[in-house]
Amino acid sequence: MPDLVIFDCDGVLVDSEHLAGEALIALHRAHGIDVSGELFATIIGMKTVDGLAALAAVTGRTLPPGTEADLWPATAAVFRERLRPCEGVVDLLAASELRRCVASSSHPDRLRLSLRVTGLAAYFADDAVFSASEVRRGKPAPDLFLHASARMGADPRRCVVIEDSRFGITAAKAAGMTAIGYTGASHMGPAAAEALRAAGADHVAGSMAEIGERLRQG
Repeated sequence: MPDLVIFDCDGVLVDSEHLAGEALIALHRAHGIDVSGELFATIIGMKTVDGLAALAAVTGRTLPPGTEADLWPATAAVFRERLRPCEGVVDLLAASELRRCVASSSHPDRLRLSLRVTGLAAYFADDAVFSASEVRRGKPAPDLFLHASARMGADPRRCVVIEDSRFGITAAKAAGMTAIGYTGASHMGPAAAEALRAAGADHVAGSMAEIGERLRQG
């Protein structure tokens, strides 16, 4: 059995990526920049600043200075109205006695709001929620997961990471942890499982029930 289960937030705990994509695409469109859903999918799992830089590199255009500050209020408004937990995650958290924490690429404000509006904050201690803003390098670097395991007092080799993005899987493996890819969120397409396996996932699961069984098996 693992000593610690590390959950990504967006696309694992909360079904948020399609909502975040709507807000990001709308903001770019307002400034005459075309970002498709397929292009947005390539930055899922990255820190916002890294994702915006990647989009700018592909489109050849950057948002006007200061515009990035408009992204979070737009995203927050959508989250407050429509954000829901991923299917089955409440049952998994309520049934499991394994030590757990959250390690997310999201900014702390987004992370706290996501957990609060979905009711999932009740399942994680305040000091067991970690953001990539606390480390120098975001995913796919291992820094965030190593930071989380150190703060939780767990050996990385005894940690299991639940991730929906290839960047997260790569980061987990670079940290020396077991990586389970989750493909049950609404933004995941038919090629998601193969992409997560290609990134190095030790296991891929399409449901939280399957993840729970995998964790019980050790």
